[in-house]
Amino acid sequence: MARYVIQSASTGRFLTADPEGGEPLWVSLLQQAGGGVTDDMERIAQLVGDYCEPEDFPQVIDLDRLGTANDY
Repeated sequence: MARYVIQSASTGRFLTADPEGGEPLWVSLLQQAGGGVTDDMERIAQLVGDYCEPEDFPQVIDLDRLGTANDY
């Protein structure tokens, strides 16, 4: 099962769920992005559409590719 997270290419921040149940928010550290990790590409598309601005240059990162021969 793949694990994806949304990262802003312009700021380096990650989109994650608000720990207090509010709308998603941007955090600086991948360590803080646990609530934004999902295996559902439809959810990723919805989050990008709802919470990312074009100037964020959102990119979807497959966490399971990091540190492998297929790394970014």
